[in-house]
Amino acid sequence: MVCQKVLVDEVSGWLRVFADGSVDRTWTGPPQVQFLTEPVAPHDEFIDGVATRDVCVNENLRLRIYLPETNPEDSLKLPVILHLHGGGFCISQADWYMYYQMYTKLAQSAKAICISVYLRLAPEHRLPAPIIDGFSALLWLRSVAQGESYEQWLVSHADFNRVFLIGDSSGGNLVHEVAARAGKVDLSPLRLAGGIPIHPGFVRSVRSRSELEQPESPMLTLDMVDKFLSLALPLGSTKDHRITCPMGSGAPSLDTLKLPPFLLCIAEMDMIVDTEMEYYDSMKRAKKDVELLISPGMSHSFYLNKIAVDMDPQTAEQTEALISGIKTFINNH
Repeated sequence: MVCQKVLVDEVSGWLRVFADGSVDRTWTGPPQVQFLTEPVAPHDEFIDGVATRDVCVNENLRLRIYLPETNPEDSLKLPVILHLHGGGFCISQADWYMYYQMYTKLAQSAKAICISVYLRLAPEHRLPAPIIDGFSALLWLRSVAQGESYEQWLVSHADFNRVFLIGDSSGGNLVHEVAARAGKVDLSPLRLAGGIPIHPGFVRSVRSRSELEQPESPMLTLDMVDKFLSLALPLGSTKDHRITCPMGSGAPSLDTLKLPPFLLCIAEMDMIVDTEMEYYDSMKRAKKDVELLISPGMSHSFYLNKIAVDMDPQTAEQTEALISGIKTFINNH
């Protein structure tokens, strides 16, 4: 007798949760976009100016490192960008092609070492698991800077005085929370020089006007927002939780937080642009150092959609503008 698994929840194309607690993340959407979710093997040799390697720190912490090629005679150390990936806390991996194609570009363009964290995923690992992973990665970088841990590429090339957090979508939420935690500890000799949340998943329990009026996109739908967060937030929590609504009454007051300079990147047509702007306005009222980079005419996580980047000149142009803006922010800090 064959036992049929009972499906209890599904996010179309991305995720299926079964009654026995198992989760299937096999892509079941249009096959022509499946390549975006496929892993890219690490390569120690430089390809298009970037080499990659995976590092296993412990059973819960694994990292992918992107090292840009530099001139042998150039002795300058490189800034470090610690990347916290998106996916509603429920899907995606640091080695997915959509991230590989973006962060190889950023590493090469900004001449920075990018380190992407393999975050634990919900519902198997609800929040705060990915926050712990991101903060643990930052503490591991501190241990390398102190000489207590060793990673050849970082010891040889990293400028630990210029470490930046970057995260897309739900990873943008993690940038805020990890930076807030970092403000309570001594990271020396490492310095957290900045945070770059890109299209962060800031929402409220009550839908914003943009959620109701902006068109859904391949990277974000209302169903994805609702279901991913129901699977990821601590049991009994609502979208007013501090991680999804850091500007709300359920979160610590922003003016009490010690935060580095921030570059908040938003897309004009993002379905959650209103709550992202609420966050920006709240940060300004709290007298935090925050810059705003707006991508006109673009939707959520547009730069990760390689098909659109290749086929649509405006998407390609705005992707280059986003990378240029991030590079400028890093150079200025």
